[in-house]
Amino acid sequence: MDKLRILIKNLGPGLLFASMAIGTSHLVLSTKAGAQYGWIMIIPIILANIFKYPFFEFGVRYTSVTNKTLIEGYLNRGKGYLWFYAFITLFSTFTILAALYTVTAGLFINLFKITGVSLSMVALGLFVFISVLLIVGKYKFLEISLKFVVSILFIALIVTTGLVLFNGQTIPVENFEPTPIFNEVGILFLIGLMGWMPTTVEASSWISLWSIEKWKTQEKPTLKESLQDFNIGYFLTGLLAIFFMLIGWFTLYGTNTILSDNAVSFADQVVQLFTTHIGPWAYIFIAISAFATMFSTCMTAHDAVSRVSLDILDLLFPKKGTLQTKLSFAITVILLAIINYVVIAAFAANMGNLVALATFVSFVVAPLIGYMNLKNVMSSDVSPEFRPNKSLQILTYLGILFLSLFSVYYFWIIIF
Repeated sequence: MDKLRILIKNLGPGLLFASMAIGTSHLVLSTKAGAQYGWIMIIPIILANIFKYPFFEFGVRYTSVTNKTLIEGYLNRGKGYLWFYAFITLFSTFTILAALYTVTAGLFINLFKITGVSLSMVALGLFVFISVLLIVGKYKFLEISLKFVVSILFIALIVTTGLVLFNGQTIPVENFEPTPIFNEVGILFLIGLMGWMPTTVEASSWISLWSIEKWKTQEKPTLKESLQDFNIGYFLTGLLAIFFMLIGWFTLYGTNTILSDNAVSFADQVVQLFTTHIGPWAYIFIAISAFATMFSTCMTAHDAVSRVSLDILDLLFPKKGTLQTKLSFAITVILLAIINYVVIAAFAANMGNLVALATFVSFVVAPLIGYMNLKNVMSSDVSPEFRPNKSLQILTYLGILFLSLFSVYYFWIIIF
């Protein structure tokens, strides 16, 4: 009983990771994967989760042992490492939050049947509301609220997936032909799916920052306890990705239905595909679950990008004085909201292309950031007894090789 109590007490960064990951990669990409390509897409989903595991685990391991963030570790490896990560973060600043808030705004419009209000204005309302929650509630509110959200979401998806499986797979239309995977369109989709599955690799530093923040108000757990928290969150993300894929496969595969790139239309399609297969009574249940999924993702990603941006600026320009203050955090949260609102307003008609670009960049840089994280945990910063074992090191190199070869294969298709 004591072990369970300690485990629950230490839950925090791992669940925040799960809440952040269960968003675009799950609700959008996993559902679309099952709907367009069928059961075969379980393979890249599982492979992405397995091969990327060490990249994220090292974020927890490095911070737990050294009391430093991964970003500080990059600086210790050389300023070039930090500048590279700063560039990736800058790119993410203009894409990730805009993409997440766009999908969430679409779900909100669908859920409450809003008419006469543009997507960008709904997104603006979400930016204001979430910014206030983050500034006033701080990390503690984020952690407590998301423990409930993730728990409810997990239960809701278990029920939904069970009902979908019980009702059986939709009968394919006559003369249905499976969508090819290994062509330019299919490979691009695979890159998007694996680039954001379970989430972007640059988010490995987000977990380390959340860990540091949690320890300010709670006794620091052991490395074993920190890894338990992370492993629970990581397992949940992988399992829920499979649930979403199964739902897409059982309800849409073989029907020749194309899921829209428009956020509002996509939101309506997702909710309708659930209710058509399960029953109209499930509409509000499914709509709220989908919206809660994306809302929690927006909140965690907005918080994380704000903290990462401040950490990077602190390390790049130490003579300017620390930016790790409540005022600096509040300003950064608001500034990110303004920047991404402008992106949504300016590129609303081309958000699909913007998301595709963001996922492609995330996929291409994943092996590089994975290698940087390995350099951190194998450095003199970490005592030999706390470094990853040989099998985890091998898995890291296999992940780097797998993602690199896939990127090369994509470029080969594009060129030839």
